[in-house]
Parts: sequence; C-alpha cells; structure tokens
Amino acid sequence: MSDDATNAESYRVTADELRQFIERFERLDAEKKDIADQQKEVMAEAKSRGYDTRVIRKVVALRKRDKDDIAEEEAVLELYKECLGMN
Repeated sequence: MSDDATNAESYRVTADELRQFIERFERLDAEKKDIADQQKEVMAEAKSRGYDTRVIRKVVALRKRDKDDIAEEEAVLELYKECLGMN
C-alpha cells in the first residue's frame, strides 16, 4: 500500500471517529434539553400547587451536599448573624 493510500485510510478513520464523537455529543445535548424541559414542568406543577420553587431548588441543592459541610456553613451563618444583631 502506498503512503497516499495509508494517509487516505487514516484520514477516513479519523473523520469517522470524529463524526461519531460529535453525533454522540449532539444526542446527549438533546437529552439534556429534554431533561431540563421536564424539570421545568415539575417546578411549574409544584408552583401551581402552591409550593415555593426557590425553596425547593435550595432543598435539592442541600440534599446534594455533605451534612457536615451544611452544619459548618449554618454554624458560621449563625455566628455572623449574631455578630450583626440579627438573631
């Protein structure tokens, strides 16, 4: 096989692989958009039933965090509030 044929085959394999990566990324991007739309629907339903969606989002964020980190942050917050006479 000549060098030109080898280079052409290499290019074709690289182009195919690149196309696969791009198409896979595009599919994941579409799935991400679908999930975001579903999350919006859930929040809209919660809001329509009278729930505070800002608080729901905060609760979701808190549930992702480590309990010790949350406790430490809350302790510091209480200390700061006390220093400022906010208690």
